[in-house]
Amino acid sequence: MTRRPGLRKTIGLRFFADLYRGLVEEHKLRTLFWECTLRCNLSCRHCGSDCRVEPDTPDMPLADFLRVLDEEVTPHVDPRDVLVIFSGGEVLVRPDLEEAGREVTRRGYAWGMVTNGMALTDERLDSLLAAGLRSVSVSFDGFADTHTYVRRHPQSYERALEAIRRIIRRPGLTYDIITCVTSPLVPRLEEFKELLIAEGVTHWRIATIFPSGRAKEDRSLQVTDEEFRRVLEFIRRTRKEGRIDLSYACEGFLGRYEAEVRDEFYQCAAGVSVASIRVDGSISGCTSIRANYHQGNIYRDRFWEVWQNRFEPFRDREWMRREQCADCDMFRYCQGGGMHLRDDEGRLAFCHYERLK
Repeated sequence: MTRRPGLRKTIGLRFFADLYRGLVEEHKLRTLFWECTLRCNLSCRHCGSDCRVEPDTPDMPLADFLRVLDEEVTPHVDPRDVLVIFSGGEVLVRPDLEEAGREVTRRGYAWGMVTNGMALTDERLDSLLAAGLRSVSVSFDGFADTHTYVRRHPQSYERALEAIRRIIRRPGLTYDIITCVTSPLVPRLEEFKELLIAEGVTHWRIATIFPSGRAKEDRSLQVTDEEFRRVLEFIRRTRKEGRIDLSYACEGFLGRYEAEVRDEFYQCAAGVSVASIRVDGSISGCTSIRANYHQGNIYRDRFWEVWQNRFEPFRDREWMRREQCADCDMFRYCQGGGMHLRDDEGRLAFCHYERLK
């Protein structure tokens, strides 16, 4: 049997569920992802975007994104309340990334980026900071053997570690290190934690790989249910120690682990406070969600009209009450799980709560 949350936690879950309904009704935009490219200097085993060195879809012109920002976003928000995140692909393959950053900064928005670190030299970091870079997330998936297996490049581990060292030395730059945990890393998490602490890392986020994109065909990337429990127990212990700020990613509802492995109770913010503009102009919740859930396209639709009126599948989750979710008494808290875990027919790839048996 899955261990249910205790009474105090259930009370907290009920309170947060009521709060979440208010957030859904308001759907105030807080984070806007710009998938500026599908080009990448790696070919990772778990990539959900199936990025390639020369993808079929070209980079979105910066002018197209800025037009949407100027005409469709800025008139309706306070730019100080919205974080723009450049994502890919690998953002550093774009030579105009600094120009994009300067333009977004000039409009009053803070911006950040997600990177694998392969191309982050001291000079490039200097130029990005000068362009207003405020936050950066770096992928770092374990020790050299594990990281290299996932990222499929012999220099990927050293380059990522060098990037981390550069980033943590820069005062005022917000960052986190993102680790996609695979089975070989689970028994070495304590050891890996000590490596990060020794390097001076203070913010760490752990995720597990879900079956989408390339990862759908490679089961070796997914941890077992027992390993998943061990990962959550490790996060809970580490948070109690207080030596490094560690949390589990916004992957799914975790039952009795809620508010113990993250700073707050689970919620899927996609389409509620998070939107994305994909490289082909598609408008969606976040960049991990399948194309079947795109709600419009900037080349034929008005972004703000889409944001206000076309995100019903994200904001009313009753359509998810099917199959294993139909009679689940946790549905009011998890709302059917993350949108990124739903396939094109709406079926749930797997349930985090059910894994914790």
